[in-house]
Amino acid sequence: MSASFLSTGRGKVILLLLCGVAFLDLVDASIVNVALPSIRKDLRFSTQGLQWVPSGYLLTYGGFMLLGGRAADLFGRRRVLVAGTTVFGLASLAGGFADSAGLLVGARLVQGVGAALMMPAALSLLTTTFKEGSDRTKAFGAWGAVAGLASAVGVLAGGLLTDGPGWRWVMFVNPPFCVLILVAVFRMFEADGKRVAVKGLDLVGAFLATAGMLLLVFGLVKAPDQGWGSGRTVLELGGAGVLLVTFIVNERNTGDPLLPLSVFRIRGLVAANVTQLVGVAGFLSFFFFLTLYMQNVEGYSPIRAGLAYLPITVAVGIGAALAPKVVARVGTRPVAVVGAAVAAVGIYLLAGLKVHGSYDSGLLPGMVVMAFGLGLLFVAIATAANAGVPHHQAGLAAALLNASQQVGGALGLAIFAAISTARLNHELNSGVRPAAAMASGLSWALTSCAIAVACAAVIALRTRNVHSEAEAEALAAVEEDLVAVN
Repeated sequence: MSASFLSTGRGKVILLLLCGVAFLDLVDASIVNVALPSIRKDLRFSTQGLQWVPSGYLLTYGGFMLLGGRAADLFGRRRVLVAGTTVFGLASLAGGFADSAGLLVGARLVQGVGAALMMPAALSLLTTTFKEGSDRTKAFGAWGAVAGLASAVGVLAGGLLTDGPGWRWVMFVNPPFCVLILVAVFRMFEADGKRVAVKGLDLVGAFLATAGMLLLVFGLVKAPDQGWGSGRTVLELGGAGVLLVTFIVNERNTGDPLLPLSVFRIRGLVAANVTQLVGVAGFLSFFFFLTLYMQNVEGYSPIRAGLAYLPITVAVGIGAALAPKVVARVGTRPVAVVGAAVAAVGIYLLAGLKVHGSYDSGLLPGMVVMAFGLGLLFVAIATAANAGVPHHQAGLAAALLNASQQVGGALGLAIFAAISTARLNHELNSGVRPAAAMASGLSWALTSCAIAVACAAVIALRTRNVHSEAEAEALAAVEEDLVAVN
């Protein structure tokens, strides 16, 4: 048996680096949430315009993810990671100095593009770097822990920064980390060799996929405000469907496709991605609605709301640390199913929100149960989604997994926000006090989140059951041979 690369100092640094990339990208999806009231006051955002501070990032992050993943496979993973990190850092700097609403939203849009290049490149580097001994299981365990921790730490950091040096530091905190990442990338990874020329890229497919994803996420983000049955929403979502169907037709007929459809023949890959999509729809929305409850119903300050999430970071870490050991015994499928089921129970425990509720008895138990299940689920799904993927498609598989996460987040917020708003309006029209009406609306939203995560547990039954990295490598070799034959 070959020596474990992860046991070396270099291996540990590379794992820390790649997980740091994921952490930075995912934290930025939630770090601005607690700062939104301060941003609105300082830059004079309209109520409707303020949603584009978090949603602008989500829009381009999800929209460009597939293109970023394929670019990493074609042009070199280190090259794409460097480009994405540079774009992300510069956009963060511009956002921190923004003196108008438009400039901040523009910076968030560009940040999302940078993140869409960084994330699949980092995950594909992790997949292709850690291959021997127990390296892959441990590496995906760390990656899953980071994915689970990021949302909670983002809210915590956002509260500390907003109540401390000010909201602009939720943007200024990124560039120093980007510099560290760039230095480490150049030191840890060899330069990419010669890659496919631009003419080898499926430009038509790139345009159709990116435009379709952008329009899909945009339509989902705007649907609660425009109305699900409005002409604009129907046109946006219908247009996205047409673009994506056209993209699939193009991929079937082009010689060098952006998304080789053979990747979907890898057993369990689709189920793993759908599990991620549905699960994240519940998880990301959970953090959004619980933060609204803390600040708008219970009157928590930004820093108190952030600190309230601290137990979640501990529980996620415990679940993620335990997951690789359990996966080695029973495989990824049971861990994913149990993790999602436990998390659903935790969210359901939180659904009974009321005015003047107790943190210790009303919020803390459900938060800890949810977080433990989240740690189990993210590790198992990250491992299962990459099992059987040939190395030359690692970036593509990473992009698919992360794109499902972004689309799931947008879909969940759109649907569950509509449920929450409908319940809120019903309660207000019935004469219920505003605080109690909002608590009721948020309670309905959290119940919906619990149902979504429970559905993810059912879907996870269809994922591939992988016990070890050696098994994953063997599956990848078999799939590569099948692709070559076909």
